Amino acid sequence: MNEHVLRTAAPGVAPLPEVDHPSSPVAAFGAEEPLRLDAGVDLGPWQIAYQSYGALNAERSNAVLVCHALTGDQHVANRHPVTGKPGWWETLVGPGKPVDTDRYFVLCANVVGGCMGTTGPASRSPHTGRPYALDFPLVTIRDMVRAQAMLLDRLGIPSLFAVVGGSMGGMQVLQWAASYPERVFAAIPIAASARHSAQNIAFHEVGRQAVMADPDWRRGRYIEEGVRPRKGLAVARMGAHITYLSEGALHRKFGRSFQDRAAPTFSFDADFQIESYLRHQGMSFVERFDANSYLYVTRAMDYFDLAADYGGVLAKAFKGSPTRFCVMSFTSDWLFPTVESRAVVHALNAGGAQVGFVEIESDKGHDAFLLEEPEMFAAARGFLDAAAVARGIR
Repeated sequence: MNEHVLRTAAPGVAPLPEVDHPSSPVAAFGAEEPLRLDAGVDLGPWQIAYQSYGALNAERSNAVLVCHALTGDQHVANRHPVTGKPGWWETLVGPGKPVDTDRYFVLCANVVGGCMGTTGPASRSPHTGRPYALDFPLVTIRDMVRAQAMLLDRLGIPSLFAVVGGSMGGMQVLQWAASYPERVFAAIPIAASARHSAQNIAFHEVGRQAVMADPDWRRGRYIEEGVRPRKGLAVARMGAHITYLSEGALHRKFGRSFQDRAAPTFSFDADFQIESYLRHQGMSFVERFDANSYLYVTRAMDYFDLAADYGGVLAKAFKGSPTRFCVMSFTSDWLFPTVESRAVVHALNAGGAQVGFVEIESDKGHDAFLLEEPEMFAAARGFLDAAAVARGIR
């Protein structure tokens, strides 16, 4: 049991170590520098945890912001302090990789509402001395981006060479381009959409209800009561994980193969390999993620509808944008299908933005953006290399 995540707390004891005192750098903002949230609340004091790789050049023109997905964090290209696993996007980010840390200064920040050092529902409230739990205000994708912008201001980075992200990270990329077009030279939204669909909201609601139905959720106050809604969060993760894959990928990896047996047990044990796999995914997830954070971050994705901020016309979000875009999708991604990416491309074209589009043939489903996909790597490298020339980065 890893003490960073699973150590229980008696009433009044501080939240878990990676929540308030993470293993990565932190930018702390006092009450005089609140984060103004879309919910109409000023959050402060607050903090944002981040990781950086590579070096900022003299012109401060080579910064790349990587935005993480729903259950990701800032540990994009380093060993994770809780799980001990490699960084979640080391296929794309690192020395000599498409997002080359020998060439670019790469940043990745834990989102507001998260649980790896940025202020969220598991954080201790300075006003009560207790974990916020459900007293934490609801957050949006725009709030996450606003927090990242404040981090860049703190670090003295006036503009970004590129913003890159997949899934919820791709939503942040689009929000960055809409909210701060003058600060984004290039953008790569991958396997993402300009709004969350009704189907995706439905999947998230099932997951949230699984968490809240766990008796150990305790109306969100489980940290103070020394318990955790492990079963509910595990079920939520199992259901969500299915949406990240494709039927082809599931069939190729598991088919109808039995798990460590030659015949069915005629019980509700994990007879099939796919059952065992999902149970493992669920239980390993609860060892690194906070249940309330899961509620908050899924809700942030649900609220995301970029066009709604522009009278329902997505093209207005990008009108006259100076940012150059490379939009990517995957043929087998049914969570964020190619039609969603094409809608973004059409809006970018209508807004007069520079945009390229790549649909990648893959049977790996939504999670393809995290896996070995040579076509994705080649497209990202080619786009960033050309943008670096235009930016004057050597």
